[in-house]
Amino acid sequence: MNALRPGDITDEMIQAMDTAKRQGLQKDLRALAANIRADAEGRYASAEPGWQAGVEWTLRWIENTAAQLTEGRP
Repeated sequence: MNALRPGDITDEMIQAMDTAKRQGLQKDLRALAANIRADAEGRYASAEPGWQAGVEWTLRWIENTAAQLTEGRP
């Protein structure tokens, strides 16, 4: 098996690698949001005012960021 040389890497290969990275990051962000949601659910009742709103804003921001990673991309 021959090793790849820089000229052997096609635009399609680069695009596939970029897509895989974006999908991996998207998956990690959604897992982070799920963990935050699970940890926060039982704490809402005893939390200080504004804490729940802050958690919900953070979860929306994470989900929006994750969605933008693959929006409009092949």
